[in-house]
Amino acid sequence: MEAKLIPGKLFSDNRGKVMFNNDFDVSETKRIYSIENIDKNFVRGWQGHKIEKRWYIAASGAFSINLIKVDNWEKPGQQCKKLNFIITAEKMDVLYIPPGYASSIQAIEDNSKLMIMSDYRLHEIDDEYKFPIDYFVI
Repeated sequence: MEAKLIPGKLFSDNRGKVMFNNDFDVSETKRIYSIENIDKNFVRGWQGHKIEKRWYIAASGAFSINLIKVDNWEKPGQQCKKLNFIITAEKMDVLYIPPGYASSIQAIEDNSKLMIMSDYRLHEIDDEYKFPIDYFVI
């Protein structure tokens, strides 16, 4: 399966706004946490998972998420195709990241907060791979 955006929706009337994502099935998630980068210039990455699935939602602000499909977890090729997704808190879009991808995360608005869900509990499996931010030639 490929990484994909699951579009959310926004309903607005004289009472206010309701943001929702009725197409996102949360039944596989086992844990949730959030990330706030220090500022808009900082890029968090590259971190990947061979087994674990992730779902990202912008709780506030907006993020640019780059994904690389890792070809070899011990020594990945440095020239990989990059996918880029922009997610914002204006709608409840969910970015689904299947196993096999590494990501880099950059806030593109001040005070942005990213909510992340995983299908494994913390330390349930050993599946964290980190690469230097300049490792991949994109």
